[in-house]
Amino acid sequence: MRCRIVLFCVFFVTFGTLFGQENSPVITIQHGPNAPSQIQKHYVVLVSLDGFRYDYAKKYEARHILALAKSGASAPDGMIPSYPSVTFPNHYTIVTGLYPEHHGIVAMSFYDPVRKQKYAYNDVATVTDGSWYGGTPLWSLAEKEGMRSACFFWPGSEAEIAGERPTYYLKYQDAYPDEKRIDQVIAWLGLPEEQRPHFITLYYPNVDHAGHKFGPDTPETRDAVRHVDMLIGELSQRLNKTHLPIDLIVVSDHGMEATKGGWINLDTFADLTNFETAGALLYGKDEAATEKAYQQLKSASGDFKVYRRAHVPALLDYNQSAREGDPVIVPTGPFSIRAHAPSDPAKDYPPNKGSHGYDPREMPDMKAIFYATGPDIKKGATLRPFENVNIYSFIAELLQLDAPATDGKLSVLEGALKNPPAEPAP
Repeated sequence: MRCRIVLFCVFFVTFGTLFGQENSPVITIQHGPNAPSQIQKHYVVLVSLDGFRYDYAKKYEARHILALAKSGASAPDGMIPSYPSVTFPNHYTIVTGLYPEHHGIVAMSFYDPVRKQKYAYNDVATVTDGSWYGGTPLWSLAEKEGMRSACFFWPGSEAEIAGERPTYYLKYQDAYPDEKRIDQVIAWLGLPEEQRPHFITLYYPNVDHAGHKFGPDTPETRDAVRHVDMLIGELSQRLNKTHLPIDLIVVSDHGMEATKGGWINLDTFADLTNFETAGALLYGKDEAATEKAYQQLKSASGDFKVYRRAHVPALLDYNQSAREGDPVIVPTGPFSIRAHAPSDPAKDYPPNKGSHGYDPREMPDMKAIFYATGPDIKKGATLRPFENVNIYSFIAELLQLDAPATDGKLSVLEGALKNPPAEPAP
């Protein structure tokens, strides 16, 4: 039987107004109380600072975030995002431990040749349809094992995935006040232990917005970094005041790079008449059209490389899903690539001043951040750059959940654990 959904306010009013709009209310799924075996377990608060490049904390003197490295663990030279290094695929990779080609969210927008439908990050119908999403996100894993969870925004959290939803979640609202997001996290942690979520996500887009609009090396991006740093400082302080055993993990999904040049339109190099397209993703309607476009594109420009999907380099982990398109375009630099310009010139705008989505091994500024602190985290631990698919098993270990097999390994992050497993981690 499908769980009943209700709306509720917890400890404070969630129906405030901002610029004339109501804040999204918390949605509650009636899963019942925490199982007795889960109540005494520790807590994890996972925070994403979208677009926070690996070097921003030092570059812009984010003192609260840097303090997390001293009290806990960090990856000073960054965390490696999955390809493509964009928001939805990487957020969903972090909470499933799967590469985008395995969990299915391969881009912000894409076409599925089997379903003959498009998925788009800004289409409520697709974002909330769990049939698009593979894997078992951490909140679904927790709920399956009788542990309550809560999501203050996270790609995928508004859909029923693997038969579950988080006990508490909100519909995404970009303008939701930053400080009130923290208020809600603290309110959740103030619930009676039977109702209290042990796994909580929190999301901030500020740095990504600034990086896109102004570029990564600008006063505006510096100010956005310092603003979210202040929020992390406030969150840390308030988490400490709960006196609960909470492990705080702060990550980002990708970095940011200053873009070069204007739009590169693929249809100026190849006949895309018999193609479905989504951004720079190409879906030929038959083999003849696909091969013809590949031949036309493969030596068309030094700004991108072109592969038949089956031959995309293995390091990208981007050659197994039809959703990735064929042929596959891989930029060689911070270039803005699309299949077509808009049919209406009035709707055509220049590229953002900052962007991402590129191969992090070729463009290091795509690297993200990883910081963790709390009772289960080794103080002062430093990690070499690692792929973000490994976070899933790390958080499952902190929560003592029975994680399924994924593309990541707990052993990669064992050095961050105060008490690593007695037996070698898989």
